[in-house]
Amino acid sequence: MTHIDAGAELDPVHPVPPPVSRATGLTAAEVAERVERGEVNDVPVRSSRSLGEIIRANVFTRFNAIIGVLWVIMLFVAPIQDSLFGFVIVANTAIGIIQEWRAKKTLDSLAVLGEAKPTVRRDGRATEVSTSEIVLGDLVELGPGDKIMVDGETVEADSLEVDESLLTGEADPVVKKPGDKMMSGSFVVAGGGAFTATKVGREAYAAQLAEEASRFTLVHSELRSGISTILKYVTWLMVPTSIGLVISQLVVKNDDFSESVAYTVGGIVPMIPEGLVLLTSVAFAIGVIRLGRKQCLVQELPAIEGLARVDTVCLDKTGTLTEGGMDVTELRPLNDADENHIREVLGALGESDPRPNASLQAILDAYAARADWRCTQSMPFSSARKYSGAAFSEGDGSTSVWLLGAPDVLLPEDDPVLTEVEELNEQGLRVLLLARASGGLDDSDVAAGAHATALVVLEQRLRPDAADTLRYFEEQDVRAKVISGDNAVSVGAVAAKLGLPGAENTVDARKLPAERDDMAEALDGHAVFGRVTPQQKRDMVGALQSRGHTVAMTGDGVNDVLALKDADIGVSMGSGSEATRAVAQIVLLNNSFATLPSVVAEGRRVIGNITRVATLFLVKTVYSVIIALLVVCAQVEYIFLPRHLTLLSTLTIGVPAFFLALAPNKERAKPHFVRRVMRYAIPGGVIAGIATFVTYLLAMHHYEGAGAREAETSAATLALFLIAMWVLAIIARPYTWWRLGLIGAMGLGFLLVLTVPWLQEFFQLKLVGTVMPWAAVAIAAVASLAVEVIYRWVDRRVPA
Repeated sequence: MTHIDAGAELDPVHPVPPPVSRATGLTAAEVAERVERGEVNDVPVRSSRSLGEIIRANVFTRFNAIIGVLWVIMLFVAPIQDSLFGFVIVANTAIGIIQEWRAKKTLDSLAVLGEAKPTVRRDGRATEVSTSEIVLGDLVELGPGDKIMVDGETVEADSLEVDESLLTGEADPVVKKPGDKMMSGSFVVAGGGAFTATKVGREAYAAQLAEEASRFTLVHSELRSGISTILKYVTWLMVPTSIGLVISQLVVKNDDFSESVAYTVGGIVPMIPEGLVLLTSVAFAIGVIRLGRKQCLVQELPAIEGLARVDTVCLDKTGTLTEGGMDVTELRPLNDADENHIREVLGALGESDPRPNASLQAILDAYAARADWRCTQSMPFSSARKYSGAAFSEGDGSTSVWLLGAPDVLLPEDDPVLTEVEELNEQGLRVLLLARASGGLDDSDVAAGAHATALVVLEQRLRPDAADTLRYFEEQDVRAKVISGDNAVSVGAVAAKLGLPGAENTVDARKLPAERDDMAEALDGHAVFGRVTPQQKRDMVGALQSRGHTVAMTGDGVNDVLALKDADIGVSMGSGSEATRAVAQIVLLNNSFATLPSVVAEGRRVIGNITRVATLFLVKTVYSVIIALLVVCAQVEYIFLPRHLTLLSTLTIGVPAFFLALAPNKERAKPHFVRRVMRYAIPGGVIAGIATFVTYLLAMHHYEGAGAREAETSAATLALFLIAMWVLAIIARPYTWWRLGLIGAMGLGFLLVLTVPWLQEFFQLKLVGTVMPWAAVAIAAVASLAVEVIYRWVDRRVPA
């Protein structure tokens, strides 16, 4: 069927002028010439940072620099045992680089699968190319949902409407005519057309947007920013404490220089929670890899964390709860209309749209178009309008204008046909009204006075996994809201079939209050909303957020873009429009709504486990600072050599934290990460530090003569190990067989060090006598009881 320029002033009841010839686009030779000149859109849309950036980010950190300097010093002044902490940092950094590199490869491969393929016209033929293959002067074809990848100038426009709100903030679509500028980063909401690329590569605004938005990053994450805040506080504590320790050990005591340096370094190194950042990065990277195996592309890494914090998920019915395809199940003529003529009209309407939506495609599949019908003007479907239309020159030479869309929009409220429509909607069926317009498509209110001709009944295919997914959200205390542009009763019937709580109380969004507070009240009280406009979807997300909800929005159509962009987490189907995939943080490449629980579970695993292990790391930081301050105030030699604290850190933090960080965890993420961690870390660290120092002072008074220093340190190390193990036991709850096994293995490791002669010599740990070791155990028991009591009191009295 031939189309003409929608910008032409046509009266559908008069003869039609000859069709306008379409531009053929560049020739293959012209494309090759432009590629040779470098006039190609070759800016890579990266889903991850480069290998060089990964190495720099993992190696050149503030604490790696501090530890690196201390390591070099220790290599010169002390035995290799006291330099073990440096080798641990090298291993940790290598693990971080390897895991992020694996995540990068996963992201890059998924990004290729999910990449948009714009259509360009070359040598008169439409061809799909990758975004990076568009050249300067290419003629790019557009349809509903297409994202405009490069800047250009409109050449063809068939009722072309473009949404530029992501760039300008202007919500209303802009009607484009030949000669109008196209802005990269905008997207088509209705109609079709073509434009010539005038800016490609880094000159196009979209390239900058895409590169920045798709970058592998941990910024804007509460978890990451919380850890940065903690590290900032740690640095402030470290500097004065370290200076005091240096002065105390080098000047006041005036001991052997090498030994003083070794003990000073032994006091500084444990203040640094060096493994915390590594474990956070590794946990996120492994999350990306796990989700990648399930065909889930995480375009912005904090989305894993964000979806775990979600308490409300807004679902678009079409494409999310139902599959994209539909089937025409019934045609009901109205007002004695001729059914054969209706079939011809429907076939012509199907042919009139070069890029039909799911409803029109079902009609196109069911009814064939006649060759002697000619479309003279078309009006594509718009989510805001809720109907489409076309003007025809029919086979017998007569002309007509037809509308196809929502019955409750095209008909007055008291029309008896709506009762029939309501009955069908209650069965979960989708109903469209075919109506003959009395005026032209250019009329400001073309639907006014339209004559109802037939009802087209469509059946939607429910996703087989939708019911289980909704049940999962209910079990996880995540409220589901179905927000659709379809008839409210029909949407409610579909939701009821899937077992959504509250599906029977549907709301017609046209009756929703405009005020945000009132809208939020209605949203809190209901679960299913129909006849929602794209702008209303956006307003609904904002209203829910105003009540403190963390909102995820799923969708696949162009009408979902604004809401996806404003939601805390936007989730798009892989088969969705280019625009939805571009603004979403998570793309389900397999188009399976059932993948969402995996994303939620992965986020909860990451956040819950990092909160656990952060407490372990920061208890060590706090007790290290406390011990250093007490040493400075008491003017005694520092308790530990670096090797002692390397052993303690490995057995009570490093190895357990690695396993705990990757363990399953279904607890919903809670806000205030820093407060939640520090409310445990500060009291636990203070108790451990004081108890250890008391043990050391008692040991100093108990032991005399040769070997006393080693015996004192061994007693203090035993006490600190037992307290740290109790903290680990608290953090590891609730217990499972492997967690109990992990705690037991760490205890066995320390026992081996205390009993195997060469390990005793290597770590300079040997318990002397029975009185002081048992005293250390008793002190540790009292301190562990105090930690237990404090932790339980904190849980009740200091909410996070």
